[in-house]
Amino acid sequence: MARKDDRIEHLLRRAGFGGSPDEVAELAQIGYHAAVDLLVFYEQAPDDVDARIGVPGHAGVTTRGQFSPDTSITDARQRWLFRMVHSRRPLQEKMALFWHHHFATAYQKIADTYGGPIATRMLSATDAYNGTRSSPPGQIEQFRHGALGSFYDLLVGVARDPAMLVWLDGRLNVRGTPQENFAREVMELFTMGIRPSDTAPNNYTEDDVKAAARVFTGWNLNVGARGLNNVNDPVVGYNYLYRPERHDTASKTFSFDIYPGGGRTITSSGEQEGLDFLLACCRHPQTGPRLARKLYGFFVSELQPAPASFVERIANTFYSTNFDMRRVVLQVLLSQEFQDESNYYTRYAWPVEFVVKSIKETGWAGLSVDSALTPMLAMGQTLFEPPDVNGWETGPGWFSTGGMLARMNFAATLTQNQRFNLREAARPSKGSPESVLSHTLERLSPMPFDSPPYNELLGYLRAGTNWTGSDAELLAKAAGVAHLVLASPQYQFV
Repeated sequence: MARKDDRIEHLLRRAGFGGSPDEVAELAQIGYHAAVDLLVFYEQAPDDVDARIGVPGHAGVTTRGQFSPDTSITDARQRWLFRMVHSRRPLQEKMALFWHHHFATAYQKIADTYGGPIATRMLSATDAYNGTRSSPPGQIEQFRHGALGSFYDLLVGVARDPAMLVWLDGRLNVRGTPQENFAREVMELFTMGIRPSDTAPNNYTEDDVKAAARVFTGWNLNVGARGLNNVNDPVVGYNYLYRPERHDTASKTFSFDIYPGGGRTITSSGEQEGLDFLLACCRHPQTGPRLARKLYGFFVSELQPAPASFVERIANTFYSTNFDMRRVVLQVLLSQEFQDESNYYTRYAWPVEFVVKSIKETGWAGLSVDSALTPMLAMGQTLFEPPDVNGWETGPGWFSTGGMLARMNFAATLTQNQRFNLREAARPSKGSPESVLSHTLERLSPMPFDSPPYNELLGYLRAGTNWTGSDAELLAKAAGVAHLVLASPQYQFV
């Protein structure tokens, strides 16, 4: 069945987490290009989502004592889910998720080192922005604030990020015993990648890793004086600190250009060496294409490789705008490839996308986002806990037998929780099973059903006594058919 505005639905699924019926209708009124501008230039919308936690009319959170998302990782996960459901800036949250996957950093290693409250602060603290803490904002907050900013600025921020300094052992990187973890990943995962193709030479060498590790010696973590004896104290200060006495001052030469014109030996000194190296990684001729391909898989399609013309256009924008991700993402969303109907529903929904989209389209009255945390774990995704430096295995990798069962069970829990809401929404369409199904498919946003599964849904609604549309019948059937749609293969794509 044709939806109200297929392009707006597609845009909200990819540049956000789906849309409630009201959100879809609002953007449909202003048209596609204006909707893209509203999403991309999101500063024109208020960033008031945290202030709405606990406000009637929104999804709830579950408190265990005081709700403290800056120091409790469970509460931090609830807050981020709440933001995804209710943010007036959905692309900001979507890009924060993209960067969380790209710069994968996991809570548990940090908690094992400094304790849970400090680890949570390093990943999610917000109050550094309002001057109430001496420590920097949490990593996810940096991703939110720099979501569509300069990729170079974001990369420098990541290199100095306390959570990353623990996760990839930068805090231990000192002259004489350089630590290679961050140096390797900044080239292999964050920028240029290993090689442009299976037959091409590597983009970097093992000698480059060793040289880059020496570049970042002294880029360390400083924990406040109270911290070493009281690491579980959430008020302990911590921040990036460059320690010149721990920096390796010897020459560093690379197999790729560090400076425009071909200079491959770093000519600066001290902390500037790291800044020069990161800028060289951004300029590298494979960084732009690699990000273009990754953005294609995230926004456009996972079912086919990015066309060479798309990669070239997006990479050229990346370089010509000095790594301005706003201009890059804007071009992606306005591209012919993104708008092509053949690319609708060609992304496998991540567990968090499935959960948030289900809530936005089904309803949240009386629902706590906490109820999604355990199901998401079973689906294979826990926010703030990517499995390794590569992030999550996306695409078909999400769909183990257990992961799909967890999606089906969450769909059952959600629709049962929202059965009264679903009944009221379906009431104007209660005249026949066909009209109830039509309403359900318009309210939700699965990919189109072929005749056999469509007829199975219709058969469910028709089963039992002759259809009357009574309150009792509508209460059971509206929730039941919504459950079947959410649990269907057609709903697992965005």
